[in-house]
Amino acid sequence: MTLRLTVESDAWRDHVRSVVTQLGATLPVVKGNGYGFGRSELLNHAKSITRDVAVGNVHELTNVPHDMRPFVLTPLGIGVTSVPRVDAVLTIGSTRDLAVLAALHVKNPVVIKVESSMHRYGVGAVDAARLRAQAESAGHDVIAWSVHLPLTGTDDTHADEAIAIARELAADLPIHLSHIGGAVQRVRSAVTHRVIVRTGTHLWLGDKSMLGLHADVIAVRPSTFATAGYRATALSHAGTSTQRIVMVGCGSANGVAALDDGRSPFHFAKHRLHMLEAPHMHTTMLSVTDEECPQEGDWVDVQQPLTRVYPDVVVWR
Repeated sequence: MTLRLTVESDAWRDHVRSVVTQLGATLPVVKGNGYGFGRSELLNHAKSITRDVAVGNVHELTNVPHDMRPFVLTPLGIGVTSVPRVDAVLTIGSTRDLAVLAALHVKNPVVIKVESSMHRYGVGAVDAARLRAQAESAGHDVIAWSVHLPLTGTDDTHADEAIAIARELAADLPIHLSHIGGAVQRVRSAVTHRVIVRTGTHLWLGDKSMLGLHADVIAVRPSTFATAGYRATALSHAGTSTQRIVMVGCGSANGVAALDDGRSPFHFAKHRLHMLEAPHMHTTMLSVTDEECPQEGDWVDVQQPLTRVYPDVVVWR
Protein backbone atom coordinates (compact mmCIF):
# COMPACT_ATOMS: atom_id res chain seq x y z
CA MET A 1 0.00 0.00 0.00
CA THR A 2 1.91 2.95 -1.34
CA LEU A 3 1.44 6.47 -2.62
CA ARG A 4 4.56 7.05 -4.72
CA LEU A 5 6.00 10.30 -6.03
CA THR A 6 8.48 9.81 -8.88
CA VAL A 7 10.91 12.53 -9.89
CA GLU A 8 13.00 12.80 -13.04
CA SER A 9 16.05 13.95 -11.11
CA ASP A 10 18.12 15.71 -13.75
CA ALA A 11 15.18 17.58 -15.28
CA TRP A 12 13.92 18.65 -11.86
CA ARG A 13 17.32 19.93 -10.73
CA ASP A 14 17.69 21.81 -14.02
CA HIS A 15 14.32 23.44 -13.39
CA VAL A 16 15.30 24.52 -9.85
CA ARG A 17 18.57 26.01 -11.12
CA SER A 18 16.78 27.87 -13.92
CA VAL A 19 14.28 29.41 -11.48
CA VAL A 20 17.06 30.64 -9.20
CA THR A 21 18.89 32.08 -12.22
CA GLN A 22 15.73 33.85 -13.35
CA LEU A 23 14.81 35.24 -9.93
CA GLY A 24 18.24 36.21 -8.64
CA ALA A 25 18.53 36.51 -4.86
CA THR A 26 16.21 33.79 -3.60
CA LEU A 27 14.86 32.65 -0.25
CA PRO A 28 13.62 29.06 -0.74
CA VAL A 29 10.52 28.04 1.18
CA VAL A 30 10.34 24.57 2.76
CA LYS A 31 7.12 24.26 4.72
CA GLY A 32 4.09 22.07 5.38
CA ASN A 33 4.37 18.72 3.65
CA GLY A 34 7.54 19.80 1.87
CA TYR A 35 5.61 20.22 -1.39
CA GLY A 36 5.16 16.45 -1.57
CA PHE A 37 8.88 15.70 -1.32
CA GLY A 38 9.05 16.00 2.47
CA ARG A 39 10.70 18.88 4.31
CA SER A 40 13.88 16.98 5.18
CA GLU A 41 14.44 16.09 1.52
CA LEU A 42 13.90 19.64 0.28
CA LEU A 43 16.10 21.17 2.96
CA ASN A 44 19.05 19.37 1.41
CA HIS A 45 18.25 20.93 -1.96
CA ALA A 46 17.61 24.36 -0.44
CA LYS A 47 21.06 24.28 1.12
CA SER A 48 22.61 24.18 -2.35
CA ILE A 49 20.90 27.52 -3.10
CA THR A 50 21.54 29.49 0.08
CA ARG A 51 22.04 29.00 3.80
CA ASP A 52 18.77 30.86 4.46
CA VAL A 53 15.47 28.99 4.32
CA ALA A 54 11.86 29.92 5.11
CA VAL A 55 9.63 27.56 7.08
CA GLY A 56 5.89 27.78 7.72
CA ASN A 57 5.76 28.15 11.48
CA VAL A 58 7.86 27.83 14.60
CA HIS A 59 7.00 24.12 14.96
CA GLU A 60 8.82 23.41 11.69
CA LEU A 61 12.17 24.59 13.06
CA THR A 62 13.06 21.22 14.51
CA ASN A 63 14.44 19.59 11.37
CA VAL A 64 16.22 22.64 9.92
CA PRO A 65 19.99 21.95 9.98
CA HIS A 66 21.92 24.19 12.34
CA ASP A 67 24.11 25.45 9.52
CA MET A 68 21.04 27.06 7.93
CA ARG A 69 19.30 30.23 9.10
CA PRO A 70 15.52 29.69 9.27
CA PHE A 71 12.94 32.42 8.64
CA VAL A 72 9.54 31.68 10.23
CA LEU A 73 6.79 32.94 7.94
CA THR A 74 3.79 32.88 10.29
CA PRO A 75 3.56 35.10 13.41
CA LEU A 76 3.81 32.99 16.55
CA GLY A 77 0.40 33.45 18.18
CA ILE A 78 -0.45 32.69 21.79
CA GLY A 79 -0.33 28.90 21.36
CA VAL A 80 3.47 28.91 21.16
CA THR A 81 5.21 28.39 24.50
CA SER A 82 8.84 28.52 23.37
CA VAL A 83 11.09 29.17 20.39
CA PRO A 84 13.55 26.30 19.98
CA ARG A 85 16.25 28.30 18.17
CA VAL A 86 17.70 31.68 19.07
CA ASP A 87 18.89 32.20 15.50
CA ALA A 88 15.42 31.77 13.98
CA VAL A 89 14.21 34.95 12.28
CA LEU A 90 10.62 35.50 13.42
CA THR A 91 7.82 37.45 11.75
CA ILE A 92 5.94 40.33 13.32
CA GLY A 93 3.18 42.31 11.69
CA SER A 94 1.62 44.13 14.63
CA THR A 95 2.33 45.38 18.12
CA ARG A 96 0.42 42.35 19.38
CA ASP A 97 2.94 40.05 17.67
CA LEU A 98 5.69 41.99 19.39
CA ALA A 99 3.93 41.55 22.73
CA VAL A 100 3.78 37.78 22.19
CA LEU A 101 7.57 37.72 21.81
CA ALA A 102 7.95 39.83 24.94
CA ALA A 103 5.78 37.39 26.89
CA LEU A 104 8.07 34.55 25.78
CA HIS A 105 11.18 36.56 26.78
CA VAL A 106 12.82 35.94 23.41
CA LYS A 107 15.07 38.39 21.56
CA ASN A 108 15.21 36.66 18.19
CA PRO A 109 15.84 38.68 15.06
CA VAL A 110 12.66 39.59 13.17
CA VAL A 111 11.28 40.63 9.82
CA ILE A 112 8.48 43.20 9.62
CA LYS A 113 5.48 41.87 7.69
CA VAL A 114 3.89 44.67 5.68
CA GLU A 115 0.24 44.44 4.67
CA SER A 116 -0.48 43.70 1.00
CA SER A 117 -3.75 43.56 -0.93
CA MET A 118 -4.19 40.04 0.42
CA HIS A 119 -4.91 41.68 3.81
CA ARG A 120 -3.79 38.69 5.86
CA TYR A 121 -0.92 39.52 8.22
CA GLY A 122 1.02 42.75 8.28
CA VAL A 123 1.27 46.33 9.40
CA GLY A 124 0.27 49.10 7.02
CA ALA A 125 3.21 50.49 5.08
CA VAL A 126 2.77 53.94 6.63
CA ASP A 127 3.09 52.43 10.13
CA ALA A 128 5.93 50.02 9.34
CA ALA A 129 8.68 52.38 10.51
CA ARG A 130 6.99 52.78 13.89
CA LEU A 131 6.73 49.00 14.39
CA ARG A 132 10.37 48.63 13.38
CA ALA A 133 11.41 51.20 15.98
CA GLN A 134 9.38 49.40 18.66
CA ALA A 135 10.96 46.07 17.74
CA GLU A 136 14.46 47.52 17.90
CA SER A 137 13.70 49.20 21.23
CA ALA A 138 12.60 45.80 22.54
CA GLY A 139 16.01 44.34 21.64
CA HIS A 140 15.22 42.67 18.31
CA ASP A 141 17.50 42.92 15.30
CA VAL A 142 15.23 43.78 12.36
CA ILE A 143 16.48 41.84 9.32
CA ALA A 144 14.10 42.74 6.50
CA TRP A 145 10.71 43.89 5.31
CA SER A 146 8.36 41.15 4.14
CA VAL A 147 5.49 41.45 1.64
CA HIS A 148 3.24 38.50 0.76
CA LEU A 149 1.42 39.29 -2.47
CA PRO A 150 -1.78 37.46 -3.51
CA LEU A 151 -1.87 34.71 -6.13
CA THR A 152 -4.54 36.37 -8.24
CA GLY A 153 -3.47 38.88 -10.85
CA THR A 154 -0.42 38.99 -13.10
CA ASP A 155 3.26 39.30 -12.30
CA ASP A 156 3.08 42.88 -13.56
CA THR A 157 0.21 43.86 -11.23
CA HIS A 158 2.15 42.24 -8.39
CA ALA A 159 5.19 44.27 -9.38
CA ASP A 160 3.14 47.47 -9.37
CA GLU A 161 1.91 46.71 -5.86
CA ALA A 162 5.37 45.74 -4.61
CA ILE A 163 6.89 48.95 -5.97
CA ALA A 164 4.21 51.09 -4.35
CA ILE A 165 4.72 49.39 -0.98
CA ALA A 166 8.52 49.45 -1.17
CA ARG A 167 8.55 53.20 -1.79
CA GLU A 168 6.94 53.62 1.65
CA LEU A 169 9.69 51.60 3.36
CA ALA A 170 13.23 52.51 4.38
CA ALA A 171 15.70 51.17 1.84
CA ASP A 172 18.39 50.22 4.35
CA LEU A 173 16.59 46.89 4.84
CA PRO A 174 16.08 44.30 2.12
CA ILE A 175 12.54 43.46 1.08
CA HIS A 176 11.30 39.86 0.75
CA LEU A 177 8.61 39.35 -1.90
CA SER A 178 6.38 36.36 -2.65
CA HIS A 179 4.48 35.60 -5.88
CA ILE A 180 6.38 38.06 -8.04
CA GLY A 181 7.90 35.81 -10.74
CA GLY A 182 10.01 37.28 -13.51
CA ALA A 183 8.57 40.76 -12.85
CA VAL A 184 10.95 41.01 -9.91
CA GLN A 185 13.50 42.55 -12.27
CA ARG A 186 11.12 45.46 -12.85
CA VAL A 187 10.81 45.90 -9.09
CA ARG A 188 14.59 45.90 -8.72
CA SER A 189 14.93 48.58 -11.36
CA ALA A 190 12.32 50.77 -9.65
CA VAL A 191 13.42 50.64 -5.99
CA THR A 192 16.72 50.94 -4.15
CA HIS A 193 16.07 48.08 -1.71
CA ARG A 194 17.80 44.75 -2.09
CA VAL A 195 14.96 42.54 -3.31
CA ILE A 196 14.88 38.87 -2.32
CA VAL A 197 12.30 36.55 -3.87
CA ARG A 198 10.69 34.15 -1.42
CA THR A 199 9.54 31.13 -3.42
CA GLY A 200 8.27 27.62 -2.80
CA THR A 201 5.66 26.33 -5.26
CA HIS A 202 7.28 27.99 -8.29
CA LEU A 203 10.72 26.77 -7.25
CA TRP A 204 9.91 23.15 -6.41
CA LEU A 205 6.76 22.49 -8.48
CA GLY A 206 6.80 25.05 -11.26
CA ASP A 207 7.20 22.38 -13.94
CA LYS A 208 5.26 19.22 -13.11
CA SER A 209 6.23 17.42 -16.34
CA MET A 210 9.02 15.61 -14.50
CA LEU A 211 6.84 14.56 -11.55
CA GLY A 212 4.42 11.65 -11.24
CA LEU A 213 2.06 10.62 -8.44
CA HIS A 214 0.80 7.04 -8.37
CA ALA A 215 -0.86 4.56 -6.04
CA ASP A 216 -0.60 0.79 -6.21
CA VAL A 217 -3.55 -1.55 -6.71
CA ILE A 218 -3.77 -3.92 -3.75
CA ALA A 219 -6.87 -5.94 -4.56
CA VAL A 220 -9.56 -6.31 -7.22
CA ARG A 221 -12.81 -8.22 -6.73
CA PRO A 222 -16.02 -8.70 -8.72
CA SER A 223 -19.15 -7.05 -7.33
CA THR A 224 -21.09 -10.13 -6.25
CA PHE A 225 -22.68 -8.09 -3.43
CA ALA A 226 -25.23 -5.30 -3.24
CA THR A 227 -23.26 -2.83 -1.15
CA ALA A 228 -19.64 -2.18 -0.19
CA GLY A 229 -17.48 0.23 1.78
CA TYR A 230 -17.65 1.96 5.16
CA ARG A 231 -20.96 3.51 4.24
CA ALA A 232 -22.54 0.44 2.63
CA THR A 233 -22.71 2.23 -0.71
CA ALA A 234 -25.11 0.60 -3.15
CA LEU A 235 -23.51 -0.86 -6.28
CA SER A 236 -25.29 0.17 -9.46
CA HIS A 237 -24.21 -2.94 -11.37
CA ALA A 238 -24.19 -5.42 -8.48
CA GLY A 239 -23.87 -9.04 -9.53
CA THR A 240 -22.81 -8.24 -13.10
CA SER A 241 -19.58 -9.29 -14.69
CA THR A 242 -18.75 -5.72 -15.69
CA GLN A 243 -18.41 -4.10 -12.28
CA ARG A 244 -15.33 -4.58 -10.12
CA ILE A 245 -14.23 -3.07 -6.84
CA VAL A 246 -10.61 -1.89 -6.90
CA MET A 247 -8.65 -1.12 -3.74
CA VAL A 248 -5.74 1.30 -4.15
CA GLY A 249 -3.10 1.93 -1.50
CA CYS A 250 -3.64 5.56 -0.54
CA GLY A 251 -6.27 7.60 1.20
CA SER A 252 -6.96 10.40 3.62
CA ALA A 253 -3.85 9.55 5.67
CA ASN A 254 -1.87 10.58 2.58
CA GLY A 255 -3.89 13.76 2.17
CA VAL A 256 -5.68 12.32 -0.87
CA ALA A 257 -9.22 13.62 -1.39
CA ALA A 258 -11.78 14.15 -4.14
CA LEU A 259 -11.07 17.05 -6.47
CA ASP A 260 -12.62 20.40 -5.63
CA ASP A 261 -15.51 19.67 -8.01
CA GLY A 262 -16.14 16.27 -6.40
CA ARG A 263 -14.61 14.16 -9.17
CA SER A 264 -12.29 11.24 -8.54
CA PRO A 265 -8.56 12.00 -8.69
CA PHE A 266 -7.69 8.49 -9.94
CA HIS A 267 -6.88 7.62 -13.56
CA PHE A 268 -5.88 4.47 -15.41
CA ALA A 269 -5.20 4.04 -19.14
CA LYS A 270 -6.26 7.66 -19.67
CA HIS A 271 -9.67 7.08 -18.09
CA ARG A 272 -10.94 8.56 -14.84
CA LEU A 273 -11.80 5.87 -12.28
CA HIS A 274 -14.86 6.49 -10.13
CA MET A 275 -14.57 6.27 -6.36
CA LEU A 276 -17.05 4.06 -4.54
CA GLU A 277 -16.69 6.38 -1.54
CA ALA A 278 -14.34 9.06 -0.29
CA PRO A 279 -10.73 8.03 0.41
CA HIS A 280 -10.32 6.64 3.91
CA MET A 281 -7.00 6.46 5.77
CA HIS A 282 -4.71 4.18 3.70
CA THR A 283 -7.15 2.79 1.12
CA THR A 284 -9.53 4.15 -1.47
CA MET A 285 -12.22 1.89 -2.97
CA LEU A 286 -12.94 2.42 -6.65
CA SER A 287 -15.86 1.16 -8.70
CA VAL A 288 -14.84 0.20 -12.25
CA THR A 289 -17.38 -0.81 -14.88
CA ASP A 290 -15.45 -0.42 -18.13
CA GLU A 291 -12.99 -2.85 -19.64
CA GLU A 292 -9.94 -0.78 -18.74
CA CYS A 293 -9.77 -2.10 -15.20
CA PRO A 294 -6.44 -1.99 -13.35
CA GLN A 295 -5.24 -5.27 -11.94
CA GLU A 296 -3.48 -6.17 -8.73
CA GLY A 297 0.09 -4.90 -8.91
CA ASP A 298 -0.72 -2.07 -11.34
CA TRP A 299 -0.15 1.59 -10.58
CA VAL A 300 -2.90 4.18 -11.08
CA ASP A 301 -2.32 7.89 -11.60
CA VAL A 302 -3.35 10.20 -8.75
CA GLN A 303 -4.36 13.80 -9.56
CA GLN A 304 -3.68 15.81 -6.42
CA PRO A 305 -1.96 19.07 -5.47
CA LEU A 306 1.51 18.15 -4.29
CA THR A 307 1.27 20.88 -1.66
CA ARG A 308 -1.32 18.71 0.12
CA VAL A 309 -0.27 15.08 -0.15
CA TYR A 310 2.10 12.91 1.88
CA PRO A 311 3.64 10.27 -0.36
CA ASP A 312 4.89 7.11 1.31
CA VAL A 313 7.96 6.99 -0.93
CA VAL A 314 9.78 9.42 -3.22
CA VAL A 315 11.65 7.77 -6.10
CA TRP A 316 14.40 9.80 -7.78
CA ARG A 317 15.04 8.48 -11.27
